Amino acid sequence: MEGATLSDPLAIVDYISGDNPYTAQILKDEIEAMVSCLPEHPQLYRMGRVKGTREMIVRPNYIVVYTEDPHSVTVQRVLHSAQKWP
Repeated sequence: MEGATLSDPLAIVDYISGDNPYTAQILKDEIEAMVSCLPEHPQLYRMGRVKGTREMIVRPNYIVVYTEDPHSVTVQRVLHSAQKWP
C-alpha cells in the first residue's frame, strides 16, 4: 500500500480548537500518528457499521472511519462517538 489519505476530516479538531487549541493539536497529532500506521495493518481494526469500511478507535470518544483498497487507505470520517453514524 502506498499510504493513508486524510480526505476530510479533521473538522472535529477544528471544532475543539475553538475551546482548547492545545488539546485539539494533541488529538490531531494522535489521529495522524495512528492513521499513518494503517497502510501496514489496514485490517487491524474492527469492521465498520457501513459496508466496506473499518473503524479505528483513537480515544474512547473518537473514531476514524476508513476504507482500503490494494493501493491505499482513505479516511472517510473522523467522528465523535456522540455523532450519529451512519
